Amino acid sequence: MPELAEVEFFRKRWHQAAQGKQIVQVLTHDRKKLFRSAPASELKNGLKGTTLRSSMTAAKQMLFRFGSDKWLGIHLGMTGELRVETATYSPLKHDHFVLVTKRHSLVFSDPRMFGKIEFHQGKSTPVWWSRIAPAILSEQFTPDVVAKFLARRARAPIKAVLLMQERFPGIGNWMADEILWRAQIHPRRLAGSLSHTESRTLWRECRTVCRNALRTIAGAGNYLPPDLNTHIPDTWLFNHRWCDGGICPKTSGTLIREEIGGRTTCWSPKRQKL
Repeated sequence: MPELAEVEFFRKRWHQAAQGKQIVQVLTHDRKKLFRSAPASELKNGLKGTTLRSSMTAAKQMLFRFGSDKWLGIHLGMTGELRVETATYSPLKHDHFVLVTKRHSLVFSDPRMFGKIEFHQGKSTPVWWSRIAPAILSEQFTPDVVAKFLARRARAPIKAVLLMQERFPGIGNWMADEILWRAQIHPRRLAGSLSHTESRTLWRECRTVCRNALRTIAGAGNYLPPDLNTHIPDTWLFNHRWCDGGICPKTSGTLIREEIGGRTTCWSPKRQKL
């Protein structure tokens, strides 16, 4: 599933291709369940003739503003992606939503259809957008906030807690593993067992991984595919976590991959002791 930095990458891809451009046509697969808050016909009528003014990312979601009062929200789900094609592009089977300008087609493709498209008309941002938790790189994400949240989820494995979007917005599976590996915390540790020092280290590494991921992934290019291995250094866990028998870049020991909280999890037993 696309996480914080990948979502920002896709947002930039659409934004850079279409900012200031007028939408001349809207193509949809009308009956797909992706259209949650409004029928596809409402998006067609509302967006045609408008101009993309601005866009932003929060957690795993994107928001695009058209004109002065049209808001398009996109959640990529597990398999969604945003592409930029030519203006004459013909949508394929899984291209469920396409915005056409004179120069480009902005394509939302989602083979498994776990994503969603939201639409709102009004001068202010939609309620569903304002309810997203404060970003990890914001001033509201403090060591004290993290410590209190861990205390409330004391009996849950820390890996599962890091995936809770109400406090760690944008963190997904690989980022959670990266954070715990850097903080030297075993993913099966109960959240309530972390010391004050460990909790603060976790807070710091959350911010470090988010900042680095945004720089290396979201800043990877305009229309290039997000081939993450090309941009992430081998000093990260990321490039070593995907296959059985991977080697920890810190200890040179063998990595372990097991399911924790329903998600495949990777850690270094020499570095992250239970």
